[in-house]
Amino acid sequence: MSATAPADVRPDPPVDSPPDNSLREFGYQQELHRSLGRYASFAAGFSFISVLTTVFQFFAIGYAFGGPVFFWTWPAVLTGQLLVAACFAELAARYPISGAIYQWSTRLSNLTFGWFAGWIMVIGQIVVVAAAALALQMVLPPIWSGFQLIGTDPAPLSSSGAANAAVLGAVLLVLTTLINVVDNRIMSLINRVGVTAEIIGGALIVVLLFTHSERTPGITFHTGGTEAGLVGALLVGSLTAAYVMIGFDSAGEMSEETRDPRRTAPRTVLTALGAAGVLGGLLVLGGLLAAPSLTDGHLAVDGLSYVLTSSLGDGIGRALLADVAVAIAVATLAIQTAACRMLFSMARDGRLPCSGLLSKVNRRTGMPTAPALVVGVLSALLLFLNFASPDAFLAIGTTCIVMLYLAYSMVTGPLLIRRLRGEYTSRTEGVDERGEPLFSLGRWGVPVNALALAYGLFMTVNLAWPRAAVYDPAGGHWYFRWFAVLFVGATVALGAVYRVRRGRAGVA
Repeated sequence: MSATAPADVRPDPPVDSPPDNSLREFGYQQELHRSLGRYASFAAGFSFISVLTTVFQFFAIGYAFGGPVFFWTWPAVLTGQLLVAACFAELAARYPISGAIYQWSTRLSNLTFGWFAGWIMVIGQIVVVAAAALALQMVLPPIWSGFQLIGTDPAPLSSSGAANAAVLGAVLLVLTTLINVVDNRIMSLINRVGVTAEIIGGALIVVLLFTHSERTPGITFHTGGTEAGLVGALLVGSLTAAYVMIGFDSAGEMSEETRDPRRTAPRTVLTALGAAGVLGGLLVLGGLLAAPSLTDGHLAVDGLSYVLTSSLGDGIGRALLADVAVAIAVATLAIQTAACRMLFSMARDGRLPCSGLLSKVNRRTGMPTAPALVVGVLSALLLFLNFASPDAFLAIGTTCIVMLYLAYSMVTGPLLIRRLRGEYTSRTEGVDERGEPLFSLGRWGVPVNALALAYGLFMTVNLAWPRAAVYDPAGGHWYFRWFAVLFVGATVALGAVYRVRRGRAGVA
C-alpha cells in the first residue's frame, strides 16, 4: 500500500467508513480466510500466553531469585499488562488488521517509527518461539526418561539438559511449521482443542495443589533467604510473571481471519489476559503451598514439575505433565502463527526483503507459507545457542520479553501523544459490526495510557538490566549479561542499515 503526502505518514480511513468486515478501507484485499469465531480468537491470545508453558518453564527461576515473595510480582505485572491490554483493545476495534503492533504504531506515528516497532516485534516473536519450544525440557524427561536423548542430567541449566532442550525444541518446530502451512482451519482446531485441554488441566492442577497444601499463604511474605533483599527479590522475581503475560495482542494479529473483528478482538484481548492472569497466579500460589520443601533446592531447579511428581505421585503427576506438554506444543504453534502474520503484514506493504514471496497467500489454505518457513528456521537456529552454554536459556527468555515490551511501548507511546494532542478523539467514534459503539476507555484514556507506557518502559529496563548473578552465574560469559541489550541493539542497527539502503534505492 502506498503512502500519501507527507510521505512518512499513513492516513486514517474516514471515521464514518462502514464496518463491513472487509479491509478495503485500509487499502488491502481480503486474502486470508476469515473463519475464526470468538473462541478461536480467545484461543489465539490465551495460547500465546500459555500459562502452563511459561509457569512451568520459569517458576524455578522466579523462586530461585525471589523466594516465596516472588508471588506478589504476579498481581503487579498483571495490573500493568491489563493497562496495556486496555489500550490495545481500543486499537483492535479501530484497526482490525494483521500485524497489529506494526499497523497500530504506523498509524499512530509514522511509517518509519511503525516499521521499527514491527521489526522489533517480529524479531522478538521469533525469539519467543525458540524460548517456548525449549520448555519441553521441563516436562518430557520427568514424564519418561527416554526423552532425555543427550546425557543424563535433565535440568535445563545443565550442559546435557540444555543440549537436549534444543533437540526436543527443534523437533517441535518441525511439527508447528508443517501445521502453519497446511490450513488455518486445522491450525485453529488444534489451537482450540489445546487451549481447552490447557484450561481444564490447569484448573485441575490448581485444585490438586491446594488440596495438598503443606503451608499457609503467609509464606508468600518471605524472601526465602535470598541475598538480594526484598526489593531485589521482587525485581528479579518479576521475570516469571513478565514472561508469562505477553502475547495477548495475538487476538489483534488474527483480526483478518476473525469474524466481526471490531467486536470480537477487543474482548478477547482482555479476556485472554485476564483468564491467563488468574489461572497463572493460582498455579504459582498452589505450587508454593504444596511443595514438599522450600529449602531442599529442588523448587529452585525443577520448579513445578518437582511439585507435581513429588506431591501428587508419579502417576497423576506425569499425566498432568503430559497436559502441560500439549500446552507447550500449542503455545509454540500460536506464537509462530503470530510471527507469521507480522511478517506477512509488513511484506504486504513491501517493507521487507523478499516481500513478494513473504506476502504470498496460498488461496487453497489461506495461509502465508513462506513466513512459516522463515520463522521456523530462524527459531531453530536460536535453539542451538543452548549447545554453547546452558545460560543461553535464560538469555533467550529474557531477550524475547524485552523485545516485546519495547515494541508494546512503541504503540502506547505514540497513542499517548495522540491523546494529549487531542488527535485521537475522532477515532473513539464509530460502531462495530452489530452497530454498537466501539470499545473505548473514554475519559480514562489518558491516565490508563500514561500508566501503561510508564509500566512498559520500567519493565523493559528492569528485565534488560545486566545482573551477573542472574545472567552469568558461572562467570566468564559477559555477553550473556548483556545479551538482551546487545540483541536489541543489533536488531535496531540491522533494521537501520536496511532502511538506509532502501532509502538510497528510492524506496519508502
